[in-house]
Amino acid sequence: MSLTSILSAEAIENAVQDCQAPDTFCYKKFFKLCGLSTKTPQEIKDVFQILDEDNSGYIEESELKYFLQRFVPGARTLTEKEMKSFISAADDDSDGRIGADEFQTMVLS
Repeated sequence: MSLTSILSAEAIENAVQDCQAPDTFCYKKFFKLCGLSTKTPQEIKDVFQILDEDNSGYIEESELKYFLQRFVPGARTLTEKEMKSFISAADDDSDGRIGADEFQTMVLS
């Protein structure tokens, strides 16, 4: 399964282009622009599984750094500030990583 089987390639490209400059990534805007916020809970879980590269059941900081590159190869890496903000927004249990349920709640909020 690929992200483009769930989201349109054009929407993904627009979302990544919108946050091309460092420290401009806003997860809410990104999820809206790429169309993820309008997907079903199952589709959101499918996207989570694609983003969870090591299949640990969590998106850790090391995976989050390359978050945009999972959508578009060659996209920039997230800055330290963006990663910390992303994790703190989703990490309800304060374990320093984002679980599937936390991701879904974040996307749909």
